[in-house]
Amino acid sequence: MEDTDKVIEAMKAAMEKEEKEKKIDKATEDQVEEQDLEDNKEIQEDKEMKDSQDTEEVAEKPSTKSFLKGSKNKELAAKEDKINDLSDRLMRTMAEFDNFRKRSEKEKSQMFDLGVKSVLEKLLPVIDNFERGLESIAEEDKDNSFVQGFNMIYKQLMTTMDEIGVKAIEAVGNEFDPNFHNAVMHGEDETLGENIVAEEFQKGYLYNGVVIRHSMVRVVN
Repeated sequence: MEDTDKVIEAMKAAMEKEEKEKKIDKATEDQVEEQDLEDNKEIQEDKEMKDSQDTEEVAEKPSTKSFLKGSKNKELAAKEDKINDLSDRLMRTMAEFDNFRKRSEKEKSQMFDLGVKSVLEKLLPVIDNFERGLESIAEEDKDNSFVQGFNMIYKQLMTTMDEIGVKAIEAVGNEFDPNFHNAVMHGEDETLGENIVAEEFQKGYLYNGVVIRHSMVRVVN
């Protein structure tokens, strides 16, 4: 009887131990399962967060690209405007310089012509005196060496005047032109037409087509 009780006790203790071990295994299994659920939840949350970030990045990329493109276009447009402005200023400066150069050359030429005209006006009386002197020489004295030398100097002077652009104004026999002739006398002559220069008292001269001195003439009506 006593042995039977011991066996029963041993069996009961073994059953309790087994039951206890099952509870421990169940608790461990539940804990492991709970941990797996938490891990899976964290993984799922991480994945959702990453997907959200990727979606935001994808959504932001076109906007960022568009902003950069717009900024670049504005910068290029500003540079083009600056280049166009500088080109326009350069062209205007070159045009102004060209006008200044032309104006300076014209003024220089005018000043030169005025200087030449001033000198010629002082030389014309000398030419007049040469011509009066030659006209006053008697016919029998024209072969005189002194007269011939005098005549050669006059011809040389007139050749030089011609080379620098000084020309005598044609008067006698031509129609009167107030631009070239100065009528100091009027007369009648049936052999000449109306308003014709009949006589020249003082020669007129042109310098490169510009009147230095008008011819003093007599005009017939």
